[in-house]
Amino acid sequence: MTPRTIVITGASDGIGKAAAQQLAAQGHRVVLVGRSPDKTRAAVEQIRAGLPTAQVRGLTTDFADLAQVRDLAATLLREEQRIDVLALNAGSVFGKHLLTTEGHEATLATNHLGGFLLAELLRDRLIASAPSRIVITSSGAHYRGTLDFENLELAKGYQLMRGYARSKLANVVYANYLARDLEGTGVTANSFHPGVVATNIWRGAPAWLRPILGVVKKVRMISPDEGGARLAYLATSPEVAGTTGTYFDENKPKDPLPAALDHAVQDQLYAVSRRLVGLT
Repeated sequence: MTPRTIVITGASDGIGKAAAQQLAAQGHRVVLVGRSPDKTRAAVEQIRAGLPTAQVRGLTTDFADLAQVRDLAATLLREEQRIDVLALNAGSVFGKHLLTTEGHEATLATNHLGGFLLAELLRDRLIASAPSRIVITSSGAHYRGTLDFENLELAKGYQLMRGYARSKLANVVYANYLARDLEGTGVTANSFHPGVVATNIWRGAPAWLRPILGVVKKVRMISPDEGGARLAYLATSPEVAGTTGTYFDENKPKDPLPAALDHAVQDQLYAVSRRLVGLT
């Protein structure tokens, strides 16, 4: 397998970190992007400790901060001649309606808008690196999501799972938009459900919910290694080379929520997202 340059966001912990370790072990050059400088540094050091020859580096970005996302894109464009795979994996969820410094609802900003902006800023580099891939971590929660473009950031009626499901539906819709828009360029775009993974994504959940999540974590959740393997599969497996506009569950194509297949919905989310992140 030809070594590739793979950028993974949300890679300081959970499935992103696990996927980075697995891909580095395959001989790929991996750029880990994490929110915490200390955790990102520790993740890079851990991979290097187990794989002394691994080509890994760490960069720090909070995907709820669009200015930081722009800085990340500038750094990648300046320092990485190729980007063969962009894995948009950063995610979180918040128990109440919180606004970022730029005035966006925090769950949507972290899970969709930040990744959207990064992909758009790296679009030309991905095309120049073709055949290349965009992989977006979504969730089975997207089946419960809606996209109300009059209240997209849930200024009214915010609930934890409503915000999370909306952001995860946006992931699938955007991946399908990219598949259409990038057709013929050699860049594929897919989304996937990694499984119910025991990670720290729910750290923003309200205090009353955490004991319940702790029980679910022990009984029903899979390991980060298993979830990470599903990301790694879509990033490099020859079995899905050329596959685009597909939602995967357990490495198999699965029909997403019908709204995610609606071209009008895709176009509207794209236009609204461009406006929200300040792309003209």
